[in-house]
Amino acid sequence: MAAIEIGRICVKLYGREAGKKCVVIDIIDENFVLVTGPKNLSGVKRRKVNINHIEPTDKKINIRKGATDEEVLEAIKTDNLESFMKEKTKITSKELLQIKTLKPVTK
Repeated sequence: MAAIEIGRICVKLYGREAGKKCVVIDIIDENFVLVTGPKNLSGVKRRKVNINHIEPTDKKINIRKGATDEEVLEAIKTDNLESFMKEKTKITSKELLQIKTLKPVTK
């Protein structure tokens, strides 16, 4: 399983959207990806995110690179993942520390 790939559903770890789920819609470079919720489903706006600020889940939807919010929403509905996307995950500081220590540091 590729950790960060287009269509991978992830959980945001930091910021006001922490705990909310998003979908990777484009890979910008080795440090940043473009994600969307879409906002009307999970509350995550389309934005550029550092890959260290998201945690991939085991779920993936089939979308093309740079898909619109409507296409992402349609793919989520097709795979019956609407309720999964709406759930907010509670992230404790202890879990964040574990995630940070498990991720390899790249230079």
